Amino acid sequence: MKIVILWSSPNEDGLTATAKNSIMKGLTKGGNTVTEIHLNKKKINHCVACGDGWGTCNKTGECALKDDFADIYSELTSADGIVMISAVYWSGMTECFKAFVDRLRRCEATHNHYLAEKRCMLVACAGGTGRGTIECLKDMELALTHMGMRAYDRIPVVRFNKDYILPALEKAGEVYTDALENGFNMYY
Repeated sequence: MKIVILWSSPNEDGLTATAKNSIMKGLTKGGNTVTEIHLNKKKINHCVACGDGWGTCNKTGECALKDDFADIYSELTSADGIVMISAVYWSGMTECFKAFVDRLRRCEATHNHYLAEKRCMLVACAGGTGRGTIECLKDMELALTHMGMRAYDRIPVVRFNKDYILPALEKAGEVYTDALENGFNMYY
């Protein structure tokens, strides 16, 4: 199976990167192919609401902006599973994660529906007070809902729980891959 980890943090050695590495261990145990996409290393422009506010994304499902967005979108559409991990800033996703999700939502929700029904794992990592992780996860899930996607799990990681959550993330990766292979025991 192909699983994509989409993550964002400017700190490649911080809590978010450590969380990504922990979940990746679990995802790869079953011999899955895991593709890691670090949004901070990609060129992702912000949506400019071209045309009358609904540009080519509404009409053709493609964004008019030329950067790394289309390649990342293609990776997500071909994936069996998607894990989204973001550092928490001001109770929300990082700015580059938001920029990507805003454009993805416009293409996906209004035209393509390639990602509809895909179940994702969501992880929010806050290194400061820890406040804001739940709000960040809520915003991430709301974006999924607009696209017809579903959150399989939502995991808050803060510096106060990292000693027990990081090992749990590895197990979460294993359980998620099992669910991808054998089906989800969920109502929705």
